[in-house]
Amino acid sequence: MSKSLKRVRATLEAAGVRPDIRETALARTAQDAAAALGCEVNQIAKSIVLRGENSGTAVLFITAGARQVDLDRAAELSGEPLGKADAALIRAQTGFAIGGVAPLGHLTPPRAWFDRSLLEFPLVWAAAGTPHHVFGLAPAKIAQLSGAQTSDFSVTS
Repeated sequence: MSKSLKRVRATLEAAGVRPDIRETALARTAQDAAAALGCEVNQIAKSIVLRGENSGTAVLFITAGARQVDLDRAAELSGEPLGKADAALIRAQTGFAIGGVAPLGHLTPPRAWFDRSLLEFPLVWAAAGTPHHVFGLAPAKIAQLSGAQTSDFSVTS
């Protein structure tokens, strides 16, 4: 088991959650994950990591699979201009590689926001630290465990 997957599992277990972690052929994209799980694309909680242009730190936006982060609204929420985070920043701050970034279990927890539209579902799925593993959990619990503030920042893609 990878270190990243172990960290996600340990974070969930420490919070008293019996994790439903599933291995998929591929879950690098929301479409891949939804197809593998047989669920709606919007039941996939994507972890989008951006770079705070002033702070130089990773900023996390957890959004529904078929939605995109509205960069103007995200910048407003974060209080700074945002740009693309490179793989090195994502790995250094979260401990995850692109394609497997979980919403929780980060090495250094980033400032985070959670897409209110995910709360429409009783269960959503998120990356569990690798491009081949996902976990299912109530969206409000993911928001709580990620330390994210629930907000409206996404648009339909």
